[in-house]
Amino acid sequence: MTFLVVNGPNLNLLGQRDPRLYGTLTLSELEARVQDRARDLGVEVEFFQSNSEGALIDHLQREAPRSQGVIINPGAYSHYSLALRDTLENLKVPVVEVHLSNIHAREPFRRHSVTAEVAKGTIAGLGWYGYVAALEYLVANAT
Repeated sequence: MTFLVVNGPNLNLLGQRDPRLYGTLTLSELEARVQDRARDLGVEVEFFQSNSEGALIDHLQREAPRSQGVIINPGAYSHYSLALRDTLENLKVPVVEVHLSNIHAREPFRRHSVTAEVAKGTIAGLGWYGYVAALEYLVANAT
């Protein structure tokens, strides 16, 4: 089984960008923790990050059909990208949206996610562990 872990804009800056909100782990350190858990679960994970909306959409359209599920942190795109929302809605595999910070406790414009509307579930505010929780859920519910 293979699961995609897709990260949107500015997540390449983890470890540098406002550690109070996003923690001190770099993206590669976060990926290593998810990879370790995937190995324990006996599954594969493939990582992708882009600051470009089109690149995220192209990657999901190309790679998601051969996966068993998608974990996505759309970053700011979660609040307004109808194109990314449409892409996620059209996937035939389950999607779990993850946010490192608790978007519901932040600025009003961050409290609504158009992409979460088409996800199986959303995990927000658990930091890097949200990715692991999403992976565990997808593995436990894979068919």
